[in-house]
Amino acid sequence: MTPRGWAVLTLAALVLALVVLGALLVPWSRPPAPRADQLAALRDLPADQVARGRALQAALRPGRYTGLAVGLLVALLLGLTPLGARLVELAGRPFGDHWIARAVLGGIAVVLVADLLTLPFAAWRQSVLTRYGLATQGWGGWTVDLLKSYALSAVLAATVLLGFYTVTRLAPRWWWAFGAAGAAGLVVLLSFVLPVLVEPVFNRFTPMEQGPLRTELTALAARDGVPVRDVLVADASRRTRAVNAYVSGLGPTRRVVVYDTLLREATPAEVTSVVAHELGHAKDRDVWTGTLTGALGAAAAVVALYLVGSWTPLLRRAGVDSIAEPRAFALLIALVTVVGLVAGPVQALVSRRVEARADAHALALTGDPATFEAMQRRLAGVNLADPDPPRAEYLWFASHPSTVERMAAARAYAREAGR
Repeated sequence: MTPRGWAVLTLAALVLALVVLGALLVPWSRPPAPRADQLAALRDLPADQVARGRALQAALRPGRYTGLAVGLLVALLLGLTPLGARLVELAGRPFGDHWIARAVLGGIAVVLVADLLTLPFAAWRQSVLTRYGLATQGWGGWTVDLLKSYALSAVLAATVLLGFYTVTRLAPRWWWAFGAAGAAGLVVLLSFVLPVLVEPVFNRFTPMEQGPLRTELTALAARDGVPVRDVLVADASRRTRAVNAYVSGLGPTRRVVVYDTLLREATPAEVTSVVAHELGHAKDRDVWTGTLTGALGAAAAVVALYLVGSWTPLLRRAGVDSIAEPRAFALLIALVTVVGLVAGPVQALVSRRVEARADAHALALTGDPATFEAMQRRLAGVNLADPDPPRAEYLWFASHPSTVERMAAARAYAREAGR
């Protein structure tokens, strides 16, 4: 069988594995959140809070959609015309057109051009968040964080690009197989490494101080049977007023992180409710599931790029001879961008289902739907969220159930539990 035939079989196997994994591990059924309860919850929210949240989203909307459109157009312009290939050649020319210079510097140049052209929309977003009082970081701090992000991205991109194009040179017929395995391994590695090495670059994490709240959270985790390395506090207040918490890491690196803004804005019972939600992610191994699906998806993407990239009209349009050469990197980015936009609603749906399951876990663990609902009100108020967003935006972008959905789920749980 030819390498292309093996690639087709491999892609089919990876897609089948993703489907089976999704069917078995994604909670496609969700806790009840009747629309009547959602509308009642919306009426119970302060009208000025709802109006302010919707005003913020309306102010962000032009920049968000224009930025998406510009990013897509730039990716298509560089990838589906010879411009991207010429940019890679230009980056490698001072170094004698050596393939390493083309692969690393050319690839970074393509990404940098796309980032710089969409940078004004990121600045627009920051200015809107500052105007509404949600962002607390000045432009100096924002710029420093942006440069840190660029630096980390450049290091990671250089490593990946060098590894990828080394494989394509050493195994020109089978690079897709080695590339798929490498992409899957990288996803797993980053799940371990990011919490430990990357997150501290942007925030300072300190163990939650000893006291009744830490004791309660530790006891909650023990009662839930969830091994958590630590409960940390992130200094998010230097950047935002938004409140949040999350679980990250795998195995020995797993920890629950609470924003210091959450500790300032919420009551201890509300913080406990939020952490109970995060424990739900750990209990159901959502990080493991996300890592595994991400690894399979990355592997499938590499094989699919190999198959699609052998289409002669596409290569001719990009002005390259092979998808495996450094000059074709912009074409790779264009294809990945299109796939990412198309897959967005599916990823959002899966995320909402997972988050709804974690909400149900928090309600069952604490047995306190009133505090859970109060916390959702506070989250919406402090974060200036639209509690009941437009349906199209919700389906395409929302990674969490809406505020009114979460409040309705708490009310449905209270009725069922007789509370």
